[in-house]
Formats: sequence, structure tokens, C-alpha cells
Amino acid sequence: MTRPDWPVVREIFAEGIESGNATFEPAAPEWEQFDASKLQDHRLVAEADGRILGWAAVSAISSRAAYAGVVEHSIYVAGEARGLGVGKTLLRALIKSTEEAGIWTIQASVFPENEASLRLHVVEGFTIVGRRNRIARMPLGPLAGQWRDTIMIERRSATV
Repeated sequence: MTRPDWPVVREIFAEGIESGNATFEPAAPEWEQFDASKLQDHRLVAEADGRILGWAAVSAISSRAAYAGVVEHSIYVAGEARGLGVGKTLLRALIKSTEEAGIWTIQASVFPENEASLRLHVVEGFTIVGRRNRIARMPLGPLAGQWRDTIMIERRSATV
């Protein structure tokens, strides 16, 4: 993923936000904020016929040296491309990218209602660590103001 990809990546991000089951974020950030928060070597886009269909990226979970090999990831797939294997392709490429860089754990929080995402992650070697009950309130959408649970998932590399 590069700066020229950002307008389409941001649209896909916004579409995920609007779904109500992707993130607590109220809006997609500007490029500068996104760029500062994501590790540059692990930003991916999935393309077909010159069109971006999805993206993946990771953020460091801590600046402490002990957690240098632990990241939190995000994967978003355009509505038109859901169910076509784009998420699986992105997740597998992200796992490869992070392992090659010495990252040993990828983690994320997923809304329990996002069953497709949870299934994909479990198939690709993620485990459910636990459930965070009523962890935060939704800022917008049909569930605005409601407390939401998240499912904590992680994948520990077998090679790093």
C-alpha cells in the first residue's frame, strides 16, 4: 500500500465503519494519521483488474522492547469483494510478511457479530483469547451509544 492507494483504501475503510461491525472508529483518518500509526513494511492491498478490493495493515501494540514482535492488525474488504477470498489472501500475505520480519504475534479485537471474520481467522491459525464485555460504546451507526463486546484473537507464529 502506498500513498496513491489511499483514496480507495480510505473508501473501503469508511465502508467498513458504516457497516457497524468493523471498528469503534467514528471515521476513516486522513493519510498522515494512518501513515503514522501503521508499520510501513506490512501495509498490503489486494487488487484485481487494476482495482483495489481490500487492504491490511498492522500497528505496534507497544513501544516497549519486550513487545517488539507483537502487532495488532486490521483487514478490510470492499463490499463488492466479500466472499471471494480477498480477506484470506490478505491475511495469509500479512502473516508471511510479519513472520519474515520476526514478528511473533498478531492480535486483533473483532465484534462477535462479525462471524465471517472470526471464522477466517480461526481457519488461518488464530485462537480466541477471550471476550471483552461491554468494552466501549459505538460512536455512530445503528448501534450508536450501545455498549459492544469484542472477541480478542491472536496468532502466535510457529516459526518466529
